[in-house]
Amino acid sequence: MLFNSYEFLFGFLPVTIIVFFLLGRWKPELARLWLVGASLFFYAGWSLDYLWLIIGSILFNYTIGQVINMVRTSGRLQSARRVLAVGVTGNLALLSYYKYADFFITNLNAVADTGLTLLHLALPLGISFFTFTQIAFLVDALRGEANERGLVRYALFVTYFPHLLAGPIIHHKAVMPQFKLATTFRPSPEMFALGTTIFTIGLAKKVLIADSFVATVHSVFAQDAVPLFYDAWMGTLAYTLQLYFDFSGYSDMAIGLSLLIGVRLPINFNSPYKALNIIDFWRRWHMTLSQFLRDYLYIPLGGSRHGATRRYLNLYLTMLLGGLWHGASWTFVMWGGLHGAYLIVNHGWRAFVSDTAPPLWRRLAYGTLTFLCVVIAWVFFRAPDLTSAISILTGLVGGHGMSIDGQISSVGIERDMQWKIPLGLLIVFLMPNSQEIVGAARIDPTLTGGRGTPFLRWSLPMRGLWQATARSGLLFGFVFFVCLLKLREVSEFIYYQF
Repeated sequence: MLFNSYEFLFGFLPVTIIVFFLLGRWKPELARLWLVGASLFFYAGWSLDYLWLIIGSILFNYTIGQVINMVRTSGRLQSARRVLAVGVTGNLALLSYYKYADFFITNLNAVADTGLTLLHLALPLGISFFTFTQIAFLVDALRGEANERGLVRYALFVTYFPHLLAGPIIHHKAVMPQFKLATTFRPSPEMFALGTTIFTIGLAKKVLIADSFVATVHSVFAQDAVPLFYDAWMGTLAYTLQLYFDFSGYSDMAIGLSLLIGVRLPINFNSPYKALNIIDFWRRWHMTLSQFLRDYLYIPLGGSRHGATRRYLNLYLTMLLGGLWHGASWTFVMWGGLHGAYLIVNHGWRAFVSDTAPPLWRRLAYGTLTFLCVVIAWVFFRAPDLTSAISILTGLVGGHGMSIDGQISSVGIERDMQWKIPLGLLIVFLMPNSQEIVGAARIDPTLTGGRGTPFLRWSLPMRGLWQATARSGLLFGFVFFVCLLKLREVSEFIYYQF
């Protein structure tokens, strides 16, 4: 069941919300149980066969969390760490079996000529996200930052349908206390207006913008494609825009859906293509994953505490593993390795050059270079294999031919890309993002724009352009209606495959 489908919008969603609030007025615990059941039903819409997998994962991690808290509070911290190791190992074993087994077998066969048979396992939907969410819970339990004694509430934390399939990755301490507030179980017209507005922005990103690039991306990134200069750049830029609008659109929709219920989820994007360097890019792109990798991988590896060499090694290893998290392929490893190298260069540059307030021309140069580096890395992220990625990179420098006007196309680029791509870039670089439109403080009233905020560690504008008025209602209502007309061409979100 997709957010961008008639079944979800006019069936699942209204029934879920109405029953939630009806039960919430009577007995909040039943409302939470209803949300768990609805979320599992939502997940089962993909595959009933794998419903047992997420239920088993919930029971395993809930039990491990209880044991960690019990052992930790008794003062046996070392024993609690051993229990945590068991929990993390179990989660990673499950993820590795379904996501990486064939990858390891394929490479073992290539290196050792073992002739092992591939398992051809279907990747359970959302397994990377609900696995990382629960690993974070177990680590927080050891730190004394998460202590959930109710199985229903824990199951809701994991399965909550707005974030279940593609994030954002949430922390128990940031989200679950909201389900204890009496106000959460009372419908709020203001929250409903805000939620539908953010959801509509995300839906428009997905169905009106991201999906318009699909055909071009498929053509250029086909396994046997040999793109000319024009084709390679059109296809690469098309994917750069498709990925951004697809995933940021999903994140907006998740935040908007949760606001309908009265629960705030963390912001996941802050105009990442406007970043002036790669460090800034990773503070803006998939923010909850960036924070997870920093808090649960980079810092435990030693962070920057053991000198520059160790710091750069930790950065590189973190990005390599972050790339591998996205998929079992050497293309994702290359993508992560590229970003690891980018970060090392960026930190090295900062060590020698202090440029806290560069002039406008230098900001433009920094931003352009950063964007180009990100675009080049996306080639590996999207390409089906390393050979295809090298072919596209060769096309980007004219190695397959220098057609620049689109008259000669080796892969059949759509003519409307000549205006769709520039328009998409203008939207990315000149238009306000979702939280700038509605005001970040409305999404989370605790935000101050400083580095001490729970979700954002850099500045965001606090005043939004949007107000809950009849005029804005008509405007976003019209946008929503236009989106509905496009739902006949339903497509999955890119990050469902991760």
